[in-house]
Amino acid sequence: MMSENTWNLDPALESTAIVQLNTQYELYIDGKWQIPQSATYFPSVNPADESHLSQIAQANEADVDKAVKAARAAYQNVWSQLSGAERGKYLFRIARLMQEKSRELAVLETLDGGKPIRESRDIDIPLACNHFFYYAGWADKLEEAFPGQQMASLGVAAQITPWNFPLLMLAWKIAPALACGNTVVLKPAETTSLTALKFAEICQEAGLPAGVVNIVTGYGDTGAALVAHPDVDKIAFTGSTAVGKQIQRACIGTKKKLTLELGGKSANIILEDAPIDQAVEGVINAIFFNQGHVCCAGSRLFIQESIAHQVVEKLKFRLKSIYVGNPLDKNTDIGAINSKKQLETIHNYISVGLSEGAEMYQPDCKLPEKGYYCQPTLFLDVAQSSRIAQEEIFGPVLTVQTFRTIEEVIQKANNSPYGLAAGVWTANGARIFGLSSQLQAGVVWANTYNKFDPTSPFGGYKESGFGREGGRHGLSAYLQIKN
Repeated sequence: MMSENTWNLDPALESTAIVQLNTQYELYIDGKWQIPQSATYFPSVNPADESHLSQIAQANEADVDKAVKAARAAYQNVWSQLSGAERGKYLFRIARLMQEKSRELAVLETLDGGKPIRESRDIDIPLACNHFFYYAGWADKLEEAFPGQQMASLGVAAQITPWNFPLLMLAWKIAPALACGNTVVLKPAETTSLTALKFAEICQEAGLPAGVVNIVTGYGDTGAALVAHPDVDKIAFTGSTAVGKQIQRACIGTKKKLTLELGGKSANIILEDAPIDQAVEGVINAIFFNQGHVCCAGSRLFIQESIAHQVVEKLKFRLKSIYVGNPLDKNTDIGAINSKKQLETIHNYISVGLSEGAEMYQPDCKLPEKGYYCQPTLFLDVAQSSRIAQEEIFGPVLTVQTFRTIEEVIQKANNSPYGLAAGVWTANGARIFGLSSQLQAGVVWANTYNKFDPTSPFGGYKESGFGREGGRHGLSAYLQIKN
């Protein structure tokens, strides 16, 4: 995207030569690549230019059954028999191999998902590596994590990950599961399966025992078969609230342990004493630099009335300098939307916002002719009851509302079915503590946004799910703990 206020930057494309990509990928079951029972495959498409990347195996119920049986055998015969120290060695080895291949993984994540290479390279892949390092350190210290309590591993964990952070969400789930002595069957999102399959190659190279990690690719029916399998002990799902509710219903009457990290419509609040330039940059980072493809994206902005005009003008000016384009270009701020279907959803919500009477601002820009791209969009004068203020859009669309008092903004921010995250911008520490204790959000950031660390738990409540991933809390999701 170019505008009158943007420097004419020469392209600085990251090379794709480092990526070793197969023309076709099978299922990874019991330490081997296995042809799907149906012999059916589906394409993986680069959303930046709609080019074909690879063919991905479509797993059916029989394939899922084979993967679960392999995971059960590995759990009973190998993994549960190892000491925590030995399990930790494997996790350390995986983390080091991921670090060695970090450039390839970053480029592949951008090719497959459309996110800017800066985000894949500087955030996603390093965080994924750090999760394996972190939980490798916990593997032989579970007694210290839960002192005075009896604990045991669960068994076979079924894990389903989304398309917005493919490898990072994999690390959030697989690392603690293995550290606690469980085995895994993972189903990645159908539009972003490639880094999960590359991770399977890393497991092979690390010498991980066969069956400890199994990866089955496919669409929703593959995930449904995995959730319904009677020999699964634990289900971990990150994705939409609608699918999360289906999974919760499917687990009723079973003994399966369940954690859900679902949708969000997170509030970002700027008070009148906030460092405004810092807050504006934080807002841009919270919703636009990730294409809005973050479940905790600060997609609802609340600005105190006395500074509203100033903040909005600074936001508009900043949007003019955002660069939308090829995600492999290191200059790019906003890359491609993950899929054609998701782009259509975003455009539909933009139309809804206009029909509801909100004032729309989009900076002048020319989007690439091929690929799935969306202009950053600002909606002003948004009603609290508006669909664009209540429903998750999952795109670079920000709604703006104003408020006068702290009590008012708490009421407005909490008026949502979701409760995943929130942000507060103020120079007053007491206000930070006061707001964070009253906001119905699992995570509240102060004078920053979208900051993650392996040592910190993450998760929501209300319709944003339950359970925590990350930190010591992430271990308890994969253990039976008795006082």
